[in-house]
Amino acid sequence: MSGPVVLDGNHLTLSDVVSVARQGRPVEISAEARARMEKARAAVLHIVSDGRPVYGVNTGFGRLSDRIVPKEQLPELQRNLVRSHASGVGPDLPRELVRAMMLLRANSLAKGVSGVRVEVVETLLAALHHDLVPAIPEQGSVGASGDLAPLAHLALALMGEGEVIDERGHRMPSSGALAKAKVPPITLVEKEGISLVNGTCLMASQLSFLVHDGEALLRISELAAAVSFDALKGNVGALDPRLHEARNLPAQSSVAAEMRTLLSGSSLTRAPGDYQGQDPYVLRCIPQVLGAVRLGLSWARSVAEGELNAASDNPLVFDGEFLSGGNFHGQPLALALDTVGLALSYLGSFSERRTARLVDADLSRGLSPFLSASPGFSSGYMIPPYVAASLVAEDQVLVHPASAASLPTSANQEDFNSMGATAGRKGLRLLENLRRILAIELMVGVQALEQRGPSRGGKGSETVRAAVRTRIPPLTEDRPPAPDIERLYEALREGSFLADVERSLGA
Repeated sequence: MSGPVVLDGNHLTLSDVVSVARQGRPVEISAEARARMEKARAAVLHIVSDGRPVYGVNTGFGRLSDRIVPKEQLPELQRNLVRSHASGVGPDLPRELVRAMMLLRANSLAKGVSGVRVEVVETLLAALHHDLVPAIPEQGSVGASGDLAPLAHLALALMGEGEVIDERGHRMPSSGALAKAKVPPITLVEKEGISLVNGTCLMASQLSFLVHDGEALLRISELAAAVSFDALKGNVGALDPRLHEARNLPAQSSVAAEMRTLLSGSSLTRAPGDYQGQDPYVLRCIPQVLGAVRLGLSWARSVAEGELNAASDNPLVFDGEFLSGGNFHGQPLALALDTVGLALSYLGSFSERRTARLVDADLSRGLSPFLSASPGFSSGYMIPPYVAASLVAEDQVLVHPASAASLPTSANQEDFNSMGATAGRKGLRLLENLRRILAIELMVGVQALEQRGPSRGGKGSETVRAAVRTRIPPLTEDRPPAPDIERLYEALREGSFLADVERSLGA
């Protein structure tokens, strides 16, 4: 972990988000951000004293935006907004996701166009520092006027009226947790409630993790594909650089180059002239399919990186002028979240088909049925491919785009909603399924590779084999595969498997 992340509203990176959310990296506010925030705050105070109606400062909200609120009621107006909007349901969001939301909300406000006091950002960062993670139900956002319900629960905890969750998963009143950490609860004043609840922080946090973890699983997919390619004696002619240059897709050419590197030195793969009929698509089209996934993730990364430094509440203050618009609308994020979900489902389906081929004696080019040492007497890896198929079947339901189904809210004032938070929730489930699908391919593929001995796979395949075998033993007689699958799943989730392989390969 390097030094602290310094927030200025403009330079937060995806790696910053992951290091703060997962590793507890400290966070500070830049002096420039403080100055900009104080300037915008002065504009809010001017409006309050002037009495001119400005949405979110001295009016009602949503369909009630035509109601003017008396000056003496403005602070309570903001607190009522937070209390009334804290309407989420369902299980709590993961702690790391909430920590990311807190960071993104702080960075957005630090941009200096929201009109809140510096103390609001300081309270967010103090809660982060003390790991006071608000309890936020995962359901309730339609992803349009920001993630209203989830962010209201976040703000409620900062006010000392909600709950927080400690590192052991225990809930407690935020008032007591704040007092114990000596973090004063914030008393919201004009414009601050709406600036906390208007924002895309849940969707942007979901996208950040999906892109970061999805990119890692794409690399794992390449490694698993190399093992299966070797074990199934694939023809490397399909990886010839001339083929991929002719397609004119750099992402495809890049995947083909990586596969050639992973398979280099193999005594199992077949040369272009060794014709035994064409390979199945799950071997022959690895660069085309994984290249498409790489394209989707690359575009989604560009959306995420832009949103990390976005001002997404409403209205915003520019040189003393208030402009009301719709920066809180989650449509760009919803499209990216649905795209990442689709890309993850490609990886899962592609992997499951290779696993199915590895255990099928009619298709595996000489491997034993279900990779069993004593077919009939022992079932070998008969059932893990069932599990992969069940996960792919679930993915085929989950992958339907949430953003295709808008529903109006707020008495039709908010009449086209993105449903991006639902897309993100589905995406995180797809991510978990993919980790287990790939764990199964790695487990089965390494067993198949070892059946080809004494022939050896390429340098990538053999490195993967060693990383798998440090975690699970070979299958010499029937035993429950579930613990082995979970052991590999955990190694993929925590990142140790990829780190070990890349360290050995010098990637």
